[in-house]
Amino acid sequence: MANLPEMTKHRGFPSGMPGTGIQFTIRRANPKGVTPLKALPRKGRPGTKEYRIDAAFLHALWHHFGTEPFERGNLDAARLNLLFGREVVAVDKSFDPLSYETLLQINERVARQNFPDSFDDVFEV
Repeated sequence: MANLPEMTKHRGFPSGMPGTGIQFTIRRANPKGVTPLKALPRKGRPGTKEYRIDAAFLHALWHHFGTEPFERGNLDAARLNLLFGREVVAVDKSFDPLSYETLLQINERVARQNFPDSFDDVFEV
């Protein structure tokens, strides 16, 4: 196997949403290259399965990182892209969408407005 880029593994972060097959983390760096981070339109509306998955991912981010900046690391790009540019933002202007080391942060004001359930102590799946 080729030498893969370094990637922080967020120990203790949930690997996915139980009972759905949806992953929140990746096991190893992509040998074909890092999947770029970019804002994607969100299709899930409140009450839909897609919305609940996004809310569960944000809940995991909030309870793992809180208001602190965090490395992208092994967090799944597909999940991040649905929150990126709104609930999750780049920490600084040197943001590199192709880096596992890029720093992100939860935009608490927007996240609380769009996903209030994600900030509860317990998130019902």
